[in-house]
Amino acid sequence: MTLQQLKYVIAIAEKGSINEAAKVLYISQPSLTNAMHDLENDLGIQLFIRNNKGIRVTNKGEEFLRYARQVIEQVVLLEDKYLNKEPEKQYFHISAQHYNFAVRAFIDLVQEYGPDEYDLALSEKKTYDIIEDVKNGRSELGILYLADFNKKVIMRTLKEYNLTFTEMYTTKPYIFISARHPLADRDLIRMEDLEPYPYIYFEQGESNSFYFAEEVLSTYEYKQLIRANDRATMLNLMKGLNGYTLCSGIICEELNGGDYCAVPLQSDEVMTIGYLCRKGVAISPLGQKYLDEIRKYKNEDASYR
Repeated sequence: MTLQQLKYVIAIAEKGSINEAAKVLYISQPSLTNAMHDLENDLGIQLFIRNNKGIRVTNKGEEFLRYARQVIEQVVLLEDKYLNKEPEKQYFHISAQHYNFAVRAFIDLVQEYGPDEYDLALSEKKTYDIIEDVKNGRSELGILYLADFNKKVIMRTLKEYNLTFTEMYTTKPYIFISARHPLADRDLIRMEDLEPYPYIYFEQGESNSFYFAEEVLSTYEYKQLIRANDRATMLNLMKGLNGYTLCSGIICEELNGGDYCAVPLQSDEVMTIGYLCRKGVAISPLGQKYLDEIRKYKNEDASYR
C-alpha cells in the first residue's frame, strides 16, 4: 500500500467514477482500475462496488477512507512544515534590568529589522532570572549592573554558570522621582534629604537577597521602604506618595515624557552597567547590532538625563 494508492481511493470516492477520478489524477482509466484491484487484493477487502451508474463505496471502504484521509492530511502537514516551509525567523532575545537605553536600543533594532524575518524579544526581568535566561539560552544577552556591594557575589555566580560580563557604562547613582516631587528642582540630592519620602524598590522574588537588588545602595537603612513587583506600580507610587527609587541617570525623555526626572545623588558609589553572554559563544550579528545601538547612547547620554 502506497500514499499514491490512498490518494487514488480518495479521488474515486469523491468523484464517484473511475473515469472522472482518472482525469483529475492525470492517469489512464485502466491504470487506475488496476491500481485499485491491486490494493483491494492486498487488503483482502472490497472498497468499491461497481455498477452501471458508477462507483459506490462499501461499508469497509468507508472505514478505510476515514483512515486514508487522516494519513493524507498528516502528510500534507508534514510537507507544509518541512518541504514547503518559509525560512525560519532569526531568533534574538534579551533579558534586562529596567534601563531606558536598553529599551531605546531595542526599539531601534526592531525599526531597522522588523518582526517579519526576525523573532525579537526584550524581557525586563529580576536580576537572578536574567542570569538564568542567558545561562539556559533563553536570551542571548543579559543587561545588568555591578557595584562594590554585589560584584563579588554576582561575578562568582557568573563564573559558576560559565558566563562573562562586559562593561558598557559607568555612572554615579541618580534619584528617579516624579517631576512634581518637592526635590525635583535640586541639582544634587543627599540621602538625608530623602528621609521624609518612601523608598520604592523592585522586589526580586525568591532571590530577594540585597546582592541581587536592581537598585544600588540596597544595604542602606531606609526609614520608609515600599516594595513593588511591577514597573507601573512603582511609577504610580512615585506620583501618589512622592516616592523615589535609584537609577543610572540615563533617562530617555522620548520614552518617559516629562512626568519623571533623574537628579544626581551625592554618593561615592559607582554603577558599572554591562552585558552578560555565554563564555565561548560568539555574539550573533543582531546581538552586535543591539550592542552598537546601546554604545550610541553612551556617546549621547547627555540628552538622556
